Amino acid sequence: MSFDDERITDLVVKRFLAYTQYGTTSDRHVETTPSTAGQWDLAQALVNELYALGISDAALTKHCYVIARLPATPGREDCPVIGFMAHLDTADDVSGHEVKPIVVEVYDGKKIDLADGNALDPGTDPDLAAQKGKTIIHTDGTTLLGADDKAGIAEILGAVEYLLAHPEIEHGPVELIFTPDEETGKGLPEFPRDNITATVCYTLDGGPIGELELECFNAYKADLYFKGKPMHLGYARGLMANAALMAASFAMMLPRSESPEATDGYYGYYCPMTIEGNPEKAFLECYIRDFDRSGAEQRVEALKQFAKAVEAQFPGGQVTVVSKPQYYNMKEKINAHPKVMDILKQAVSNLGIPYRLKPIRGGTDGSRLTQLGIPTPNIFTGGRNWHSRLEWASVPEMAAACKVVIELIRLWGLERR
Repeated sequence: MSFDDERITDLVVKRFLAYTQYGTTSDRHVETTPSTAGQWDLAQALVNELYALGISDAALTKHCYVIARLPATPGREDCPVIGFMAHLDTADDVSGHEVKPIVVEVYDGKKIDLADGNALDPGTDPDLAAQKGKTIIHTDGTTLLGADDKAGIAEILGAVEYLLAHPEIEHGPVELIFTPDEETGKGLPEFPRDNITATVCYTLDGGPIGELELECFNAYKADLYFKGKPMHLGYARGLMANAALMAASFAMMLPRSESPEATDGYYGYYCPMTIEGNPEKAFLECYIRDFDRSGAEQRVEALKQFAKAVEAQFPGGQVTVVSKPQYYNMKEKINAHPKVMDILKQAVSNLGIPYRLKPIRGGTDGSRLTQLGIPTPNIFTGGRNWHSRLEWASVPEMAAACKVVIELIRLWGLERR
């Protein structure tokens, strides 16, 4: 199958640049969905865009989920319904407001100086060096770029517009899902599962070209509450238990060799995310990640043992551990539906893209959707250095991801329910 490469690139890039202008930073400390107002603005813009494309079956739920349906071409109505999903929000590690994307049409392969002393350096970034002569988009260094996951949204909707303009590409029914608050780790809160008809779905929320992901961490969050015994500092000997110091002592018990900065591949970790307090009470939020669920559960138990050790060090102090799962490894459930990956591999191979399977050192909304009964592997988007001021995206790889979506839709259109 041949593509109009210039047209696909234009469809993706114009959308992506437009979407970056919406400040959609989410807030993991807010329980309501969506956690921030800016996500509503992008969601409504997407619904309006879908209507403008002629897709009348597009709706925005009361919790900011966009769900739309591309009808099958005539004669393909009995093909399986497949879905594509990407998320609206950007991470709160770095500001996602007032983003100033910079398009470099023909990258010269040299170091790119950014604001505030930041720089993109091909000497330390082989992926960037490989983009010499190609088009890239990068941040100006004051914010993140938002390729995670506005590139995914642009690639999905670019594919939809391309299909609408090429009715000769026959396909079955397609469902489009754009979600809020993925970066909070909450795992599709208030998701309208009953509204979804797809039996298989794909997220576009990955990195370099060719990377396909069907496994992710098992994720838990633990909130630790420290209760101290405050006392006049001049008379505290033998009486005081300082909750702030208790929390700090607990954090120092977390093994440094099992932290995000010390691990890669299939190694899990502990990561304190928030620590605050005073002598009377303190709070520590800790993330736990492990590809094996029993390993993640053992880490939760380890936190409880660390809590007991802190209580022993600070007589009269108390530590309460409240843990809960955020999402689970999706590999087992995806492997139970081999056609999901078989057709994905075929689509990528048909486009001449060498693929590699890679574990996600994190999670996607696809991991939660998989748990809800819809196997959902993850596809590359072309973005790099997510959640940072050094974020950039490869335009040829973004266009390639859009082609993968189109080819997947075509191949599933050859199947029958």
